[in-house]
Amino acid sequence: MRNNLAMTHVVAVLALSEAIGYDLTIPTMVFDAAAKPYDVRVCGVDDKPVDVYGGYRLLLDHGPETLAEADTVIIPGTRITGPRHEGTLPAEVAEALALIRPGTRIMSICTGAFVLAAAGLLDGRPATTHWNHTRRFRELYPKVQLDEDVLFIDDGDILTSAGLAAGIDLCLHVLRNDHGSEVANRAARYCVVPSWRDGGQRQFIERPMPEIGEASTAPTRAWAMERLSDGLDLDAMAGHANMSVRTFSRRFRAETGMSPGKWLLRQRIEHARHLLESTDLAVDRVARESGLGTASSLRQHLRVNVGVSPLTYRKTFRPPS
Repeated sequence: MRNNLAMTHVVAVLALSEAIGYDLTIPTMVFDAAAKPYDVRVCGVDDKPVDVYGGYRLLLDHGPETLAEADTVIIPGTRITGPRHEGTLPAEVAEALALIRPGTRIMSICTGAFVLAAAGLLDGRPATTHWNHTRRFRELYPKVQLDEDVLFIDDGDILTSAGLAAGIDLCLHVLRNDHGSEVANRAARYCVVPSWRDGGQRQFIERPMPEIGEASTAPTRAWAMERLSDGLDLDAMAGHANMSVRTFSRRFRAETGMSPGKWLLRQRIEHARHLLESTDLAVDRVARESGLGTASSLRQHLRVNVGVSPLTYRKTFRPPS
């Protein structure tokens, strides 16, 4: 976890022809919505226009020198030939990446991971990319520990995400680590997207919407969110949905990509983080209000999922009075 960023944090988004326009706009929208000192700059490897998939070009205000100033570098999705199809890195891209300072946080969205892999930055490390391109990725970059079943992977100084909307999840995850859940939630509300999806959630949910005539678990999820402090369990949630435990579990996983138990635990942890940031409640009270039971249980879950104790988390992310 990073401490609150006191100074302007430069985010360089490297646009490589043929860029994926959707991916390219994600960092600007998410980080600008945070209302925090991020300076997001879209740059190229030279002063030439960047081709964008869909039949248009972009004239950029920044060149590769921005990479040398950046605190975070993001490689959005791209159809660039060398990394995507040959396992090679064009000389101008290699020269641009060489400008990145040691210790800079590096991220990729979707097929941007091909560029990081071609540069050798992912060798021996876990990473992900769009599920539709994983077979070719493995053929080109066998040294990378590829996991196509997740939305994003945070490996410390290098973070990779799956395709398209998973880039939003990754940027919100970074916001949450930089400035806390309140800032991330505010940015998510502005972008009209879910405030949190677990990085370990599956990329491809086989049946995200129930078939016609089938009941959805969505009403039960909303019901559970209002009762996190209660002793909710699988039986109670299935009972509310008027389904058998087996049917409820199957439909819940089909709609959310995770089990009811894992989903409920994640919501309780997120609620506990919110309470630590926004209230003066004692730790044991936060544990009860979030449904985690005891202060000891809260400490354990927060250390596993965030890496710090409740008091350290509050000190780091509680806005000053």
